[in-house]
Amino acid sequence: MRSSWFNKLSIIIGPRPPVNWLFLCLISLLVLIVVLGSSSSNIDDQAPDIPVSLIYTNYRRVKEQAVVDYLELRSVARGVSRQREFDLCGKERENFVPCYNVSANLLAGFKDGEEFDRHCELLVEAERCLVRPPKEYKIPLQWPAGRDVIWSGNVKITKNQFLASGSMTKRLMLLEENQIAFHSEDGLIYDGMKDYSRQLAEMIGLGSDNELPQAGVRTILDINCGFGSFAAHLASLKIMTVCIAPYEATGSQVQLALERGLPAVIGNFVARQLSYPSLSYDMVHCAQCGIIWDGKDGRFLIEVDRVLKPGGYFVLTSPTSRSQGSSSQMKRRNMLMPMEELTQQLCWTLLAQQDETFIWQKTADVNCYAYRKKHAIPLCKEDDDAQSYYRPLQPCISGTSSKRWIAIQNRSSGSELSSAELKINGKYCVQPEDFFEDLQFWRSALKNYWSLLTPLIFSDHPKRPGDEDPLPPFNMIRNVMDMSTKFGGLNTALLEEKKSVWVMNVVPATASNSLPFLLDRGFAGVMHDWCEPFPTYPRTYDMLHANGILSHLTSERCSLMNLFLEMDRILRPEFHSFDIFSSMMKISKYLTI
Repeated sequence: MRSSWFNKLSIIIGPRPPVNWLFLCLISLLVLIVVLGSSSSNIDDQAPDIPVSLIYTNYRRVKEQAVVDYLELRSVARGVSRQREFDLCGKERENFVPCYNVSANLLAGFKDGEEFDRHCELLVEAERCLVRPPKEYKIPLQWPAGRDVIWSGNVKITKNQFLASGSMTKRLMLLEENQIAFHSEDGLIYDGMKDYSRQLAEMIGLGSDNELPQAGVRTILDINCGFGSFAAHLASLKIMTVCIAPYEATGSQVQLALERGLPAVIGNFVARQLSYPSLSYDMVHCAQCGIIWDGKDGRFLIEVDRVLKPGGYFVLTSPTSRSQGSSSQMKRRNMLMPMEELTQQLCWTLLAQQDETFIWQKTADVNCYAYRKKHAIPLCKEDDDAQSYYRPLQPCISGTSSKRWIAIQNRSSGSELSSAELKINGKYCVQPEDFFEDLQFWRSALKNYWSLLTPLIFSDHPKRPGDEDPLPPFNMIRNVMDMSTKFGGLNTALLEEKKSVWVMNVVPATASNSLPFLLDRGFAGVMHDWCEPFPTYPRTYDMLHANGILSHLTSERCSLMNLFLEMDRILRPEFHSFDIFSSMMKISKYLTI
């Protein structure tokens, strides 16, 4: 029997409550914090004693946060005067992604690929409604089975579209009656994904792909990733691989990757930069991604150089070698000639070439740019660490004056940065004492979160809060979006507790820019303005964590109700016992402050 969630889900807002009610809420919140704190201590009896100074510090933080909670509750109460009820959107919006309206973009004059880009400035205030799941929607399979098999009704790709597709990546999927199976062992390259990954490691000079993290490769940006086969394999090596691909109305690479439980985000640098700072990734991977890299006077390749860290690698797998004979060699030569000139200007070195795969390495010597030929690509004169939030593509080389110019081979191997690296990130308001205080807070908070949510997020496993967590595949949470992260404390706490989830750390555009710090730690992250919709498809995150998000809704164009609807769009629907969890999570995560 279908849950009542699918019939109609309403957001009810009553008349403005009296001030006494607000004080009662505040007192209740403080009592709840005390109860959760005590329950956490009972759960972990063997936890080390917390220093008295830390207790006072946490108490001060609780007091400060309680004041913020009260002010936010009061502002919400003052602005509400009537009951609001939202119907479900029509079937045509089941896979709706705001800001990606190709027809409207064409009418506005965008062309040459820009019509597929993000244009929130053209977003028209439509009738507010809740984006509903498809009629055939089913709960994703438990991890790790859900990484290789998904329900075909959960994504927008029809059997005819699948059969008509000529791309090699889609041929690697097996479409059954109601499932799509991904053959990771028949991966992107003919010899299999494991062999391909090992080949890349050997071309770099390593013995196997297991040595990639030790060689400095901890984060990879996979451009036009197919459906995530490369990321699925590298996940077992604990390498954070983020898929980025343009918006697609059907058969979306990003939607299918996220449905598999893999990190992915909609992104396109046809005209604007990706929403990452300079020097963000250890490797950029393009396997038959369809981009003409010498187009637009080399600005696409310059953008890759911008996000690539010193000493990092650019991997290009070209489709030209699939044909045989002299015509293939001519195509390869025509492709490499302009690439060779551009890479020399960027101070890249062609490290290795094997069959259709080429690997360039970015210089780790910042002095290299001074010895280039005349009329080479200039260095950017503006602040290299300026926020990159959909800025136009630049015709200059970024990052050369950044204090974060450190070769990947010389960086810390884990998520814990050295004292020198923490000092460098002090520019982003990352002070060591604040960082460690924040981490201690989230270690404690995670114990409370997990204890409360355990009866709801584990299936077929009767247990009480505080009992030892069952091993996979019982864990139903695969990904978490931290909507307003600061230092990645929640992400770190999840890693320390060995929870089988990954976190999309979102740094609000109006907050201090800690994204460089998060990316240096090897986390997945992106910058976003929460006055706009997030660049993802509906039903792509299992949990939303919105601590402190209200403080960033300061613009007149920001709407609290639109934020709630956007959270509902992003969050996965659940059936049966997950009914309550899904509805509760939209509010409780919003109030987890």
